Amino acid sequence: MNIFIINKKKIYILIFLIIIFFIVLYIFFNKYLKNSIQASSDVNNDLQTSLDALFNSKEKVAYLTFDDGPTKSATPKILDILKEEDVKASFFVIGKYVKNHPYIVKRAYKEGHYIANHGYNHNNSILYKNNESFLNEIRNTDIEISKAIGIDNYCSHIFRFPNGYSSSIYKSQKKEAVKLLHSIDYAYIDWNCLNKDSEIHYSKNQLLNNFKKSSKNKDTLIVLMHDTTDVSDSSSVLKDTILYLKNQGYIFKNFYN
Repeated sequence: MNIFIINKKKIYILIFLIIIFFIVLYIFFNKYLKNSIQASSDVNNDLQTSLDALFNSKEKVAYLTFDDGPTKSATPKILDILKEEDVKASFFVIGKYVKNHPYIVKRAYKEGHYIANHGYNHNNSILYKNNESFLNEIRNTDIEISKAIGIDNYCSHIFRFPNGYSSSIYKSQKKEAVKLLHSIDYAYIDWNCLNKDSEIHYSKNQLLNNFKKSSKNKDTLIVLMHDTTDVSDSSSVLKDTILYLKNQGYIFKNFYN
């Protein structure tokens, strides 16, 4: 019978080498993780900076954005007009409505419009309940968008806060939410002009006049409208709005370009 005897000196050396190995491994992965986080932070900061810069841009560019859809009553009409006028827009969609009307979102995406995230429920008490609830609102909306457009792990990287980031409600929660957005490769954007279609019922002419007043003496426009008919119907005035902007020398972009 062979008996293997390992002396204490060799055991100590082996233990020492194992400890050194794990120390080196820890340092390597810690450095890698920090670099990854920093890279992610830099990407987010660049995107947020780019979006913020639009509000001070001197280019005559109009970004048409539509919140709170998709809906059967308004979104298809809006898509018809955008196609007819060869204009690309951005849709900030609500997750539960994407689940109900995936074919509308698929059409919008196929026609070159930007599909962005507006939360799953559009309910502030759920959105700001806690950090996990906020993140779930974003993630669950992305999941429904992915299913609708047939692209795995879709992420628009742009979020719009219900009621806007600049509004006074839930101000402290929004500041914390921005950090959460950056942690999942998201930035946010508000708007700088609107036709007030979500405030009270306005006629077609009133909506257009509201928009003209709101956009007066501004260069780059981030236009807030809604693809719903709950209050006023922006689809009824969209064509006139686009023609007005074209006559004013504006070109149209969405957040893809």
